[in-house]
Amino acid sequence: MNEKDDVLILAIESSCDETAAAVVKNGREVLSNVINTQIAIHTEYGGVVPEIASRKHIENINPVIKKALSDAGVTLDDIDAIGVTYGPGLVGALLVGVAEAKAIAFAKNKPLVGVHHIEGHISANYVENKELEPPFVALVVSGGHTHLVKVNGYGEYEIVGRTRDDAAGEAFDKVARAIGLGYPGGPKIDKLAKEGNPDAIEFPRAHVDDSPYDFSFSGIKSAVLNYINSAQMQGKDINRADVAASFQKAVIDALVSRTVRLARESQMDKLAIAGGVASNSALRAAVQQECEKYNIKFYSPSPVLCTDNAAMIGAAAYYEYIKGVRHGYDLNAVPNLKLGERI
Repeated sequence: MNEKDDVLILAIESSCDETAAAVVKNGREVLSNVINTQIAIHTEYGGVVPEIASRKHIENINPVIKKALSDAGVTLDDIDAIGVTYGPGLVGALLVGVAEAKAIAFAKNKPLVGVHHIEGHISANYVENKELEPPFVALVVSGGHTHLVKVNGYGEYEIVGRTRDDAAGEAFDKVARAIGLGYPGGPKIDKLAKEGNPDAIEFPRAHVDDSPYDFSFSGIKSAVLNYINSAQMQGKDINRADVAASFQKAVIDALVSRTVRLARESQMDKLAIAGGVASNSALRAAVQQECEKYNIKFYSPSPVLCTDNAAMIGAAAYYEYIKGVRHGYDLNAVPNLKLGERI
């Protein structure tokens, strides 16, 4: 591409408790990626408080966008389109980003492209792995979502499996709370599990009979809580590292076995992981190991691109933009937006 054909997207992400903005060139090159996280604020409440998150987004969004433009060395006049997450997520948080994107698009007469948050997570792999192109299998694991997806083309997603109850990240958070690790649970369990024996306790791996690719994590969460309660009632000491390692192994076994099975049965030789839990070191190692066994190429974003960020939204927006997708000023937040849905 010559320079005048380059497409610059200003991307905005505010679906949960990160206020993020990025400038992305041609869907793959990140010129800037600014994230203002609220983890410290929400930690004292043991989880994200939607009302506080929304207020903080309002305070942070303009400075974050200004810094993203400044870091990229561009102005709004250089931008070709505004990409923004419009779902799924917390409705109040989403509305802040959507309103900001619409205001900029209107003021500068720029095209507006609404982006699905989960499609953003999958697209983070394009930023990290310039050579990756569909089709491939993607495992999306985060606090709110566990999806097994066939990515048949850019913007073409086929959900093959999903969780029937808790998302994997939600189970991590609940178990972390039960063993006294606090919030956010995922990184803390990952760290503590390194000190424990993953075979110390046999926790169940749920199988959904009528749907071999679906997940269920509420049973394993209950099994961990029952194990802790039983030990406490008997006055036994609990080895928290062993609990963390054994729980993590059970979840990872369920995730990896189904994902690799789908890749093999679909005869796809590329597999990508995405979402907050995709930064878990044990999960990455386990998927890598299985992929090597079956000669499947494994892709994963670096941990900063697994968290909620705007670079991934810019990547997803680019592929929507070049397909001609445009949204009007009536674009609204859709908190329960399904993957592949277009509003």
